[in-house]
Amino acid sequence: MTEKLRIAVVGAGYWGPNLARNFRGSPDWDLVAICDLDRDRAQALADKVGGARVVTDLAELLESDEIDAVAVATPARTHHAVARAALAAGKHVMVEKPLADTGERGQEMVAFAAEQGLVLMADHTYCYTPAVLKIRELIDEGALGDILFIDSVRINLGLIQPDVDVFWDLAPHDLSIIDFVLPGGLRPLSVSAQGADPLGSGKSCIGYLTLPLENGAIAHVHVNWLSPTKIRQMIIGGTRRTLVWDDLNPQQRLSVYDRGVDLELQNRDEADRRAATISYRLGDTWSPALPEREALGAMAAEFAASIHEKRPSRTDGEAGLRVLAVLEGATRSLDLGGAAVPPFDERILVGGLS
Repeated sequence: MTEKLRIAVVGAGYWGPNLARNFRGSPDWDLVAICDLDRDRAQALADKVGGARVVTDLAELLESDEIDAVAVATPARTHHAVARAALAAGKHVMVEKPLADTGERGQEMVAFAAEQGLVLMADHTYCYTPAVLKIRELIDEGALGDILFIDSVRINLGLIQPDVDVFWDLAPHDLSIIDFVLPGGLRPLSVSAQGADPLGSGKSCIGYLTLPLENGAIAHVHVNWLSPTKIRQMIIGGTRRTLVWDDLNPQQRLSVYDRGVDLELQNRDEADRRAATISYRLGDTWSPALPEREALGAMAAEFAASIHEKRPSRTDGEAGLRVLAVLEGATRSLDLGGAAVPPFDERILVGGLS
């Protein structure tokens, strides 16, 4: 049997307790420490998960030979400093979304992890849900055909964050999912963002992202902190079938529709599309059976497997960089009044992004 790995959770605020609970319950991990600047908060979490060493100083934690890895659940602006210190101490690192607060810092983290021969994993939690794993499987096996469009909606009456806009808060979920299910990852031709701040909060509270993809396909992401109704839905249309994911419908999270538009060219000359006739395909609808399991448990297992097998995780640092590139593109687009901008800043391009 593979020996258990030892992990510390850094950050006992909003997300840290979820990580601590899942690492405590994982057969692959021993949760040995909780690190937080607030000792009382760290102690409360340690007690809740059945006991763990409590540390308030990151340097003290990283000096320990009893830790193989750290899971970072601190504000995004601190991710680079915490992750780099852990990597420098020889620890494998998992970082909650987004990977960093800038693409340049994210790129430095990825490069340093590779230099040290350590695993750097992005905690793109949704990618480990049974529904998203099934979506990826269906796309990989060609059940949907060539992808034509992706339309994603993530809206609710949510907390207006003090340090980031709605794009950086909510869109990483949708972008990481799209990156995970598309063969080759999310590589848009451009990024256009439209944002609104009707409350005068100083940041976008409502946002729309438009991402043209290769071969004429397009992805669209709608995020909103101000909606009185909560919607988490993604529609992926292909040349063969269309898939609808409704994350708030536990009875039928996924629906696959054998319906769509068939374009039959009377004139095979691609330059003359007016010669085409359109027919509608009306077939069956079915819902794949999905296991019920917590995504964070699968994420913890993948982190351990990637370390033991000395391979990148399924949501590695490169995946985190692709998401960061779109987020930074959205910020640049907003500054330009919604104009389309290149998705990648040439200063932070690395091998996986070129």
